[in-house]
Amino acid sequence: MIQRILIIGGYGNFGRFISTSLAMEANIQIIISGRSLEKAQKLADELTASSDTVNPPETECVDINNDFNQSLAFINPDIVIHTSGPFQAQGYSVAESCIDRGIHYIDLADAREFVVNISSLQARAKDNNVVVISGASSVPCLTSAVIDHYIDEFDALESVDYGISTAQKTARGGATTAAILGYTGKGFNTLVNGEVKEIYGWQNIHARKYKHLGWRLLGNCDIPDLSIFPLRYPHLKNIRFYAGLEIPFIHISLWCLSWLVRIRLIRRLDKAAALLLKLSFMFDWLGTSNSAFHMELSGIDSKQVEKQLNFQITARSGDGPYIPCMPAILLAKKIVNNQIIEKGAYACVGFIALDEYLEALSALDISWEVESVTNNR
Repeated sequence: MIQRILIIGGYGNFGRFISTSLAMEANIQIIISGRSLEKAQKLADELTASSDTVNPPETECVDINNDFNQSLAFINPDIVIHTSGPFQAQGYSVAESCIDRGIHYIDLADAREFVVNISSLQARAKDNNVVVISGASSVPCLTSAVIDHYIDEFDALESVDYGISTAQKTARGGATTAAILGYTGKGFNTLVNGEVKEIYGWQNIHARKYKHLGWRLLGNCDIPDLSIFPLRYPHLKNIRFYAGLEIPFIHISLWCLSWLVRIRLIRRLDKAAALLLKLSFMFDWLGTSNSAFHMELSGIDSKQVEKQLNFQITARSGDGPYIPCMPAILLAKKIVNNQIIEKGAYACVGFIALDEYLEALSALDISWEVESVTNNR
């Protein structure tokens, strides 16, 4: 039986890849939607002309802030994939509308409170026999999958230090930019030496040398993991997540702006997202299409020996943005094939194994490697 999947923002930076991938499935009918029917139709025409597309996509004009319930009733999908951020400024109206109509829901949110508090819809989702999954993205889906895969190699996992360095020349949009700027210079909590400490967005600037890419600058980022992981992995004493921009000048400029927010000379930066994004494109000629994700897991093993695992994903040819898209694709397929039994509302942890995630990336210009280091205490 063919399942209908409505992709909100289906022609955007992330939505395009999700639409393209799911259009190849014989048992899925995608509906590409967004506020621009013209853009949705353009992508639908491209996919229809492709030999990889099985069922020609449908298109709809959908605005989540304007008569969304009416649109949902008319389209009547089985699953909704919500890619239209930033989620920091959104409530759960889209998810609630889906629940009330018995429609499964997936989003790509990386907003900390949004993803963590999706559990407030647990009873409502269970009562309506649907699954609601928030954070189907690199964080917390990929990050928790890495930890879950390697955690048995530790008697006590004490520290996770990880980050993403983006490529200058990869596709980037206003929603992602606004999300980053929303916490730049703002305080948020994380676990440091076993205690909850306040740190500030885009600060603690430092450099890391990535295999194959060289040195990249990184700074603090606020993500759902910082709330989820202390409960999921109770031995943890340190959780630090960073992100960075490839061009040092741009990264340092944003670091300077973070101080203006921190000392309250500027109230917030996200309102300037469109301008700052436009300015960033002027430096594309200085950058590459190569990005990376790293995660260092530290603790003690069963022999009470200090152990560290260094996991890295390297994405070339502009394929980095496809990594956060993959969980939504895999989850949609699982739901269609009745492989997700539990109903309710959850953050996206424990649904996708690391091997499954990496296998789905194998057709792209993406590679990964892991190194293990041990030292006697």
